[in-house]
Amino acid sequence: MKTLNLIGGGRVGQTLGRLLTQDGQVRVQDVLTRSITSAEQALAFIGAGRAVGQMRDWRPADLWLLAVPDGQIAPVAATLAAADSLPTATVFHASGALSADVLKPLQDKGWKVASAHCLLSFASPPMALEQFAGTPCALEGDALALAELRPLFTRLGAQCFDVRAQDKLLYHAGAVFTTNFLPVLQDLAEQLWQHSGMPLPLVQHLRASLLKNCVDNITKLGPQAALTGPAARGDAALVAAQGQAVQRWNPGAGEAYQALSGLAGQLAKREARKS
Repeated sequence: MKTLNLIGGGRVGQTLGRLLTQDGQVRVQDVLTRSITSAEQALAFIGAGRAVGQMRDWRPADLWLLAVPDGQIAPVAATLAAADSLPTATVFHASGALSADVLKPLQDKGWKVASAHCLLSFASPPMALEQFAGTPCALEGDALALAELRPLFTRLGAQCFDVRAQDKLLYHAGAVFTTNFLPVLQDLAEQLWQHSGMPLPLVQHLRASLLKNCVDNITKLGPQAALTGPAARGDAALVAAQGQAVQRWNPGAGEAYQALSGLAGQLAKREARKS
């Protein structure tokens, strides 16, 4: 059984560590986070491994997962590369925006490097475990590293596909639009409703019903056919008036309303050309 050292015990690290442990393909070995306490908390969820407090405590491993924030991947890679006592292995990070190039210090020393990004909202590790089956997983990096990672993630239930290094920022921007911006838009909608005098119970009801109905329509009909509203109808006068009202309420939200209305109008025209 292959061993895996995990650097970073946040939501992604905990979820992948638990999945790998449950599957039995890999034995989680050493886990390093910002503190021994947080490492032990991660281990409690993963169900395996040993908390380590510093670099000299790391043991050699077959696989290394850097599940740290994007800005920390390069420094961690440089630290690993400087540890001459560690034999070469396969190392991968979980960033959706960065390519495996950020691991170049390790690649220069003979390590196999890759990135593996699971397109899932890791808001809660327990929920992510339940939702993981069928999750798309974008793979990029050395051919030999991908030959190891592809069957690993496929057995976890992921649907693996290749993404080019130069396309990772755009690929990840798509994920940001669909998972990160939706909660922002929902929050703005709820603020507008409450500002307009809608009782809170009705606001919460709409969160459960209107949002679900919209997602159901997109799933069944596709984005173009599911589009409704003034921009979809080509009602430019209403879009302008509504945009000005939102601008007065919140300048940033007003700018977002105008930009999204423009994109909605383009989407509506594209649908019209198809019909």
